Amino acid sequence: MVQDRPRIVVTILVQQPVQTVWQYWTKPEHIREWNIPFPNWYCPVVTNDLQEGGRFCFCMKTKDDLEGFAHAGIYNRVQTHELLSYTLDDGRQSTIEFQQIDQNTIVRESFEPEPGLPLEMQEKFCQSVLEKFKNYVEGQ
Repeated sequence: MVQDRPRIVVTILVQQPVQTVWQYWTKPEHIREWNIPFPNWYCPVVTNDLQEGGRFCFCMKTKDDLEGFAHAGIYNRVQTHELLSYTLDDGRQSTIEFQQIDQNTIVRESFEPEPGLPLEMQEKFCQSVLEKFKNYVEGQ
Protein backbone atom coordinates (compact mmCIF):
# COMPACT_ATOMS: atom_id res chain seq x y z
CA MET A 1 0.00 0.00 0.00
CA VAL A 2 1.27 3.47 -0.86
CA GLN A 3 1.08 5.43 2.39
CA ASP A 4 0.54 8.93 0.95
CA ARG A 5 -2.46 7.96 -1.18
CA PRO A 6 -5.88 8.81 0.21
CA ARG A 7 -8.21 6.01 1.23
CA ILE A 8 -11.95 5.87 0.90
CA VAL A 9 -13.83 4.43 3.86
CA VAL A 10 -17.49 3.41 3.81
CA THR A 11 -19.50 1.67 6.52
CA ILE A 12 -22.92 0.19 6.98
CA LEU A 13 -24.84 -1.43 9.82
CA VAL A 14 -26.52 -4.70 8.88
CA GLN A 15 -29.19 -6.01 11.21
CA GLN A 16 -27.95 -9.60 11.22
CA PRO A 17 -25.28 -11.45 13.23
CA VAL A 18 -21.75 -11.54 11.85
CA GLN A 19 -21.95 -15.24 10.91
CA THR A 20 -24.87 -14.50 8.57
CA VAL A 21 -23.24 -11.35 7.19
CA TRP A 22 -20.00 -13.23 6.48
CA GLN A 23 -21.84 -15.99 4.62
CA TYR A 24 -23.70 -13.49 2.44
CA TRP A 25 -20.52 -11.49 1.80
CA THR A 26 -18.39 -14.46 0.74
CA LYS A 27 -20.60 -17.05 -1.04
CA PRO A 28 -20.73 -16.61 -4.85
CA GLU A 29 -24.46 -17.34 -5.06
CA HIS A 30 -25.09 -14.39 -2.72
CA ILE A 31 -22.42 -12.05 -4.13
CA ARG A 32 -24.12 -12.35 -7.52
CA GLU A 33 -27.33 -10.97 -5.96
CA TRP A 34 -25.99 -7.96 -4.05
CA ASN A 35 -22.79 -6.88 -5.83
CA ILE A 36 -24.76 -4.49 -7.99
CA PRO A 37 -24.13 -0.75 -7.71
CA PHE A 38 -27.19 0.53 -9.60
CA PRO A 39 -30.52 -0.90 -10.79
CA ASN A 40 -29.34 -1.10 -14.41
CA TRP A 41 -26.32 -3.27 -13.50
CA TYR A 42 -25.92 -6.97 -12.77
CA CYS A 43 -23.15 -9.35 -11.64
CA PRO A 44 -23.12 -12.27 -14.10
CA VAL A 45 -19.86 -13.98 -13.02
CA VAL A 46 -18.46 -14.53 -9.51
CA THR A 47 -15.52 -16.68 -8.45
CA ASN A 48 -14.25 -16.56 -4.89
CA ASP A 49 -11.43 -18.74 -3.53
CA LEU A 50 -11.74 -17.56 0.06
CA GLN A 51 -8.28 -18.26 1.46
CA GLU A 52 -5.02 -16.36 1.80
CA GLY A 53 -3.48 -16.37 -1.67
CA GLY A 54 -6.88 -17.24 -3.17
CA ARG A 55 -8.15 -15.40 -6.22
CA PHE A 56 -11.52 -13.70 -6.61
CA CYS A 57 -13.27 -12.10 -9.55
CA PHE A 58 -16.63 -10.32 -9.50
CA CYS A 59 -17.69 -9.18 -12.97
CA MET A 60 -20.17 -6.31 -13.05
CA LYS A 61 -21.94 -5.08 -16.17
CA THR A 62 -24.75 -2.82 -17.23
CA LYS A 63 -27.81 -4.77 -18.33
CA ASP A 64 -27.31 -3.49 -21.89
CA ASP A 65 -23.70 -4.84 -21.72
CA LEU A 66 -22.26 -1.48 -22.85
CA GLU A 67 -20.23 -0.95 -19.67
CA GLY A 68 -18.61 -3.32 -17.25
CA PHE A 69 -15.51 -4.29 -15.33
CA ALA A 70 -14.02 -7.10 -13.28
CA HIS A 71 -13.28 -6.47 -9.59
CA ALA A 72 -10.50 -9.02 -9.25
CA GLY A 73 -7.49 -9.75 -7.11
CA ILE A 74 -5.81 -11.94 -4.50
CA TYR A 75 -6.64 -12.28 -0.79
CA ASN A 76 -3.79 -11.28 1.53
CA ARG A 77 -5.57 -12.07 4.81
CA VAL A 78 -8.73 -13.97 5.61
CA GLN A 79 -9.89 -13.96 9.23
CA THR A 80 -13.30 -15.64 9.31
CA HIS A 81 -16.06 -13.35 10.62
CA GLU A 82 -13.53 -10.51 11.17
CA LEU A 83 -11.43 -9.33 8.23
CA LEU A 84 -10.66 -9.63 4.55
CA SER A 85 -7.74 -7.81 2.97
CA TYR A 86 -6.77 -8.09 -0.64
CA THR A 87 -4.75 -6.64 -3.48
CA LEU A 88 -6.57 -5.86 -6.70
CA ASP A 89 -5.02 -6.77 -10.03
CA ASP A 90 -3.96 -3.12 -10.49
CA GLY A 91 -2.07 -3.15 -7.14
CA ARG A 92 -4.54 -1.18 -5.04
CA GLN A 93 -5.21 -2.44 -1.50
CA SER A 94 -8.56 -2.95 0.23
CA THR A 95 -9.64 -4.07 3.69
CA ILE A 96 -13.10 -5.12 4.84
CA GLU A 97 -13.79 -5.42 8.55
CA PHE A 98 -16.76 -7.09 10.21
CA GLN A 99 -17.71 -6.16 13.78
CA GLN A 100 -20.64 -7.68 15.60
CA ILE A 101 -22.52 -5.51 18.08
CA ASP A 102 -25.37 -7.37 19.77
CA GLN A 103 -27.13 -9.13 16.85
CA ASN A 104 -26.01 -6.52 14.31
CA THR A 105 -22.86 -6.24 12.22
CA ILE A 106 -20.90 -3.21 11.10
CA VAL A 107 -19.22 -3.69 7.73
CA ARG A 108 -16.36 -1.24 7.13
CA GLU A 109 -14.64 -1.12 3.76
CA SER A 110 -11.42 0.85 3.28
CA PHE A 111 -9.73 1.03 -0.10
CA GLU A 112 -7.26 2.90 -2.23
CA PRO A 113 -9.18 4.79 -4.89
CA GLU A 114 -8.65 4.27 -8.59
CA PRO A 115 -6.43 7.05 -9.95
CA GLY A 116 -8.08 9.46 -12.35
CA LEU A 117 -11.62 8.96 -11.09
CA PRO A 118 -13.31 11.45 -8.73
CA LEU A 119 -13.09 10.31 -5.10
CA GLU A 120 -16.71 11.27 -4.43
CA MET A 121 -17.91 9.12 -7.33
CA GLN A 122 -15.95 6.10 -6.07
CA GLU A 123 -17.26 6.56 -2.54
CA LYS A 124 -20.86 6.78 -3.77
CA PHE A 125 -20.38 3.69 -5.94
CA CYS A 126 -19.04 1.65 -3.02
CA GLN A 127 -21.70 2.96 -0.61
CA SER A 128 -24.37 2.01 -3.15
CA VAL A 129 -23.06 -1.57 -3.23
CA LEU A 130 -23.06 -1.70 0.60
CA GLU A 131 -26.67 -0.46 0.65
CA LYS A 132 -27.63 -3.19 -1.81
CA PHE A 133 -25.81 -5.73 0.41
CA LYS A 134 -27.65 -4.55 3.53
CA ASN A 135 -31.03 -4.70 1.80
CA TYR A 136 -30.30 -8.16 0.43
CA VAL A 137 -29.13 -9.64 3.75
CA GLU A 138 -31.90 -8.08 5.82
CA GLY A 139 -34.52 -9.18 3.31
CA GLN A 140 -33.61 -12.86 3.48
